[in-house]
Amino acid sequence: MYDCLTTRADFRAFRTISTRWMDNDHYGHVNNAVYYSYFDTAVNSYLIEASGTDIRQLPAIGIVAESNCRFLTPLSFPQAVDAGLALEKLGNSSVIYRIGLFQARAAEPAAIGRFVHVYVDAQTRRVAPIPEQIRAAVGKLSAP
Repeated sequence: MYDCLTTRADFRAFRTISTRWMDNDHYGHVNNAVYYSYFDTAVNSYLIEASGTDIRQLPAIGIVAESNCRFLTPLSFPQAVDAGLALEKLGNSSVIYRIGLFQARAAEPAAIGRFVHVYVDAQTRRVAPIPEQIRAAVGKLSAP
């Protein structure tokens, strides 16, 4: 499942996220649940920047339907994390992202994740087509 994207070169866009003091758990590393917030931050900040749009104001919004993570190397505060994004699948109403979390300048990821957005009408919450601004931004994450 995760073998297809295993190095920094396999990702098309990167977002840098700073770990925070509160991210560390009692064992001195970033708590596993925090990795999911890094995924959410990486995807949504990318979409805002790449689309030039306040994605919260679109008629259809992305709801996280699934996410998972494979932990490979611990992250810890204080540390900058490079979140790499790649497109696994672009459908009519859903997007599947691959996300790699890397320690600064590391070629191999500390974690690999999968993040699924399903687009729904902002008012009714019924499944809806992906807005064109989002489709264009996500298309940039495809392999060349």
